[in-house]
Amino acid sequence: MIQAIRGTHDILPGEVERWQRLEVVAREVCRRYGYQEIRTPVIEQEELFAKGTGESTDIVQKEMYTFTDKGGEKVTLRPEVTPSIVRAFVEHTLDQKLPISKLYSMGPMFRYERPQKGRYRQFHQFDVEVFGIEAPSLDSEIIEMAAKFVAELEINDSELIINSVGCKNCRPAFSQALLAALDDKLPQLCADCRRRAETNPLRIFDCKVVADQSIIDGLPHTVDHLCPSCRDHFNEVKRGLEAYALDYQISHRLVRGIDYYMRTTFEILGKHLGAQDALLGGGRYDGLVKHLGGSDYAGIGYAAGLERLIMAMPEASGLINFPIVYVIAIGEVSSSPVQVLARDLRNAGLSAFIDYKVRSLRSQMKHADKIGATHVLIVGSNELERREVLLRNMATGDQEIITRDTIVDHLCKIESTLVNK
Repeated sequence: MIQAIRGTHDILPGEVERWQRLEVVAREVCRRYGYQEIRTPVIEQEELFAKGTGESTDIVQKEMYTFTDKGGEKVTLRPEVTPSIVRAFVEHTLDQKLPISKLYSMGPMFRYERPQKGRYRQFHQFDVEVFGIEAPSLDSEIIEMAAKFVAELEINDSELIINSVGCKNCRPAFSQALLAALDDKLPQLCADCRRRAETNPLRIFDCKVVADQSIIDGLPHTVDHLCPSCRDHFNEVKRGLEAYALDYQISHRLVRGIDYYMRTTFEILGKHLGAQDALLGGGRYDGLVKHLGGSDYAGIGYAAGLERLIMAMPEASGLINFPIVYVIAIGEVSSSPVQVLARDLRNAGLSAFIDYKVRSLRSQMKHADKIGATHVLIVGSNELERREVLLRNMATGDQEIITRDTIVDHLCKIESTLVNK
């Protein structure tokens, strides 16, 4: 038997409905906040992520699916989508074509890493990006939007953490202070941390090795080494969050794992997800658009892991209880009229099932129960003669006779009642 590749997973019926609910919420939140959808290829030139995500990141160093195609070009399955969106923004001059450059995207990403609960080699992300606005009020608004998204998924056990990682003006001094504080402790850290100390010292805060944590906890904090401009920006962001009445914690460990971040960084954590607790995260990346060939536009955004969100969502998760109608034919004479009735129900927007084998009433009732039908319509020769149907509520067992001409409207009213509860 051929099985799915390690680190990938099938999203099966019964589970996919939760994904659909998540996607509906994501699109609705984006609509309210004025974002437009963009869809980029899952395959890009390797150079895009080497330049955009950062040569020193673990993503580029260890995790990318990169290969040479038949034309001799080095290509990569996207490990994240922000560089792709920036590339599309520049390539299609979207700054001139859109009234405001607020974009969102959903789709699969690929990273070669050790599979574990909530983390796969093919995973899915919801991304939000804004270009051309430097104001700290946008930072606080996009964080509020992220918190709203999580809340609308009915995930109540979450925590917001924020930080500022400074800019190109203040970061070099902080990196020097960081290395000076490490001093003779650096050889005690893991090999990855020693490599990061040479390429990007801030990445040391990303270390998950247990033995390194006591040393890392004693290192300087970025917020204590910000330049005046970054300090003012961060203070404005915090004031904005307080105006929204959003609770937050400042974490000096929050530097994010990608090189392009500057100033504001943030994450929303799920409190009961274990070690892999990040539901979403992001921050500001002013300068990335210019770095990838565009004008000097500011940028900010976040990405949410859909698998993690699905794990954190409650079982019901606000799923809408649309009625499922099972139309039962008693005898072959009722088969064609039942097919027509099912078509009429579907044309009215209802979900309708029939039994193509026209089995016994008992068998069809069992099948209706198995698929979770909320209502059953029974049509036999007597019902055909009187142009009636027998409507049964599967939850209560109540039955009533409804005329064939009014049954579609009757069930539509039931659906409207369920949806608006």
